[in-house]
Amino acid sequence: MIELIKELSLVHGPSGREDRIRELIISKLPADVTYKVDNLGNLIVHKKGAKTPAHKLMMCAHMDEVGLMITYITDEGMLKFNEIGGIDPAVLVGRRVVLESGVKGVIGLKHIHLTEGDERKKLPKMTEMCIDIGAKSKEEAEKYASLGSFATFDSDFVEFGDGFVKCRALDDRVGCAFMLDLINSDLPVDVDFAFDVQEEVGAIGAYAATFAIRPDVCVVVETTTAGDIDGVEGEKRACVLGEGPVVSYMDRGTVYDHELYSDTMLLAKERGIKAQTKTLIAGGNDSRSVKVTGEGVRVIAVSVPTRYLHSPSCVMKKEDITATYALLKAFIENFD
Repeated sequence: MIELIKELSLVHGPSGREDRIRELIISKLPADVTYKVDNLGNLIVHKKGAKTPAHKLMMCAHMDEVGLMITYITDEGMLKFNEIGGIDPAVLVGRRVVLESGVKGVIGLKHIHLTEGDERKKLPKMTEMCIDIGAKSKEEAEKYASLGSFATFDSDFVEFGDGFVKCRALDDRVGCAFMLDLINSDLPVDVDFAFDVQEEVGAIGAYAATFAIRPDVCVVVETTTAGDIDGVEGEKRACVLGEGPVVSYMDRGTVYDHELYSDTMLLAKERGIKAQTKTLIAGGNDSRSVKVTGEGVRVIAVSVPTRYLHSPSCVMKKEDITATYALLKAFIENFD
């Protein structure tokens, strides 16, 4: 599983430009499934199980990642940009990026030695930064970048410490890896899987995918913010690495199906799978789009706790990855 997560996470594909990651996932689908790509770019896969359940089950995970879009090229060959998805400007300064063309660059801004007074104390705005690809002029930079092209973080997959992993785009390539592994296994019931697009810019792709599948129940397979670092205490930690998958009861976009939430937490306990919920109502995911599609869908989110989301260095713990996958399998086995 870790090698699959690594392979998927190293593919560059921000919102609206998911074609590379989608093609990789398609190349790993088994012969016994049917699939289609809709007009938005969602990949919808039907996996036949041992039986057809009375209620239709859907699982979804988003293929896109946060990134940067080139909006202007200066006469000196510097690239101005804006965010694709929610990125804190604090994680950008000095970071390496890869352009859509494959050319690498670094994010820079006016050096501290050139600032004065209160300017040194302020967090720089994204509009004050630029991507430096080493071009000598606008004309040279235009050979490698155009307005509307993208850049993503240049960050390797690293295993470190006591069972931790670090990479860009773990949100939500880990969810895609879970679903891909399930598709390549024998399932007790039919399941429809949606690898959807543009979650990071408003959970857009999930609307179309859910409309096409028309499920009764959906499990959104995600990551969620863990605040278990120094200086964060109590409920503001939200969730903790090492305590298993996070089953949500509410976030900023969704009040989750109470029965599904209770049953999933009970299922984890019965199967001996360590699980937790969030102690803070924050964030959101595809659930907000899924639940209001068609005549409505009962939805639950099962997420891997992750530090430093939407940064070049998302951090997870391998035991949480294993436990989350085990809970997803148990959910399917217990469905209907």
